[in-house]
Amino acid sequence: MLPDGPFHAGELAAQALAGVASRGGGIRPFMPDQHRVFFGQLPWLFAGVLDRDGWPLATALAATPGFVASPTPTTLSVAALPARDDPAFEAFRPGNSMGLLGLELETRRRNRANGRIGTVAADGFTVEIEQSFGNCAKYIQIRHRLQDTDEPAVAPVNLSGLDAEARALIAQADTLFIASAAAPETETGGVDISHRGGRPGFVRIDGDTLTIPDFAGNNYFNTFGNLLQEPRAALLFVDFATGTLLQLQGEAEIVWQGPELARLDGAERLWRFHVRRGWRRPHALRLRWSAAEFAPTTLQTGPWTAAA
Repeated sequence: MLPDGPFHAGELAAQALAGVASRGGGIRPFMPDQHRVFFGQLPWLFAGVLDRDGWPLATALAATPGFVASPTPTTLSVAALPARDDPAFEAFRPGNSMGLLGLELETRRRNRANGRIGTVAADGFTVEIEQSFGNCAKYIQIRHRLQDTDEPAVAPVNLSGLDAEARALIAQADTLFIASAAAPETETGGVDISHRGGRPGFVRIDGDTLTIPDFAGNNYFNTFGNLLQEPRAALLFVDFATGTLLQLQGEAEIVWQGPELARLDGAERLWRFHVRRGWRRPHALRLRWSAAEFAPTTLQTGPWTAAA
C-alpha cells in the first residue's frame, strides 16, 4: 500500500478531475466483523475477474445463504463456482485478481472486498482480501426475494454486439454492475466490481454504445480511476424476474463535462461503453425478485431528454 493512502494514481487523477478529494478512511486491508457476517447471509455474490487476455468479466454466483463464509478477517471462502458455460469460469484460477460485491436488496446494503483468489476446488474457492469497504445505499432499488425457480438454464447466446433482446433488457434495467481493473503494476489496485442504479432507461443505447450517467457517490472514484488506466471493462445486467444474465465486454470512456450532461437530471459525469462482445445466459440464476421499489436518490434523477 502506498504511504499516502489506499488510492492508486488513476483514482487520485480521477478525484482531481472531478474536483474532489477523499482520504479513503473507510478502505481497510481487512474485513470488519459486520462485513464478515453480512457476506455470510447473502444468497448471491457479484464478482469481477480478468480473463486470460486481461479483459475484465463480471458475473454472479448464487447458492443457499451461508455459502460465503469468512474464516479470518482477510479471507472469504465461497462454496460456489460459475457454471462451465459462464465466460468467467476459466478466470477462477489461483492468483487471479478478483473484486467482490455483496448486495442485500431488501435492506439496500452493499459491501466490497477486493483481493486475489487463493485456492480453487471442485466446490468453491477462497479469496485473500486486500481491500474491504462499504458503500452507501444510494441508487439501490429495494427488491424482495420470491420463490426460487427450477426452470433450467438455457445455452448461452454469444453476441458480437447488442441484439434486440439485449437492447430490450438494457432498456428496462434500473441496475447494472461494472467490473474494471487498474494497470497491472499498480500497487493498490486490482479488479473492482461496482453497482450502478437509476430509473429504468438510465442507460442510453446508441447502436452498440451505451451511455451511463455518473451520479453523486462516495468520491473514491475506484471505477473511474481504473478506467483512466485501463479502458477495458465489463458490464453485467440482471433480469430480476427471469434470472437471465447479460454479460458484456468493451471499452469505456469518461465524459467529464459538456452540454450533454444536462440531458439527464443528476448526472455529474457520463461514461460511454463500447460493446465488443457479450453473452446472454437465459435463466442462469435460480433467484427471483419482486419489482423494484425505487430508492429516494433514484427518484431524484430524471430520464434522458432529447436535447440539452
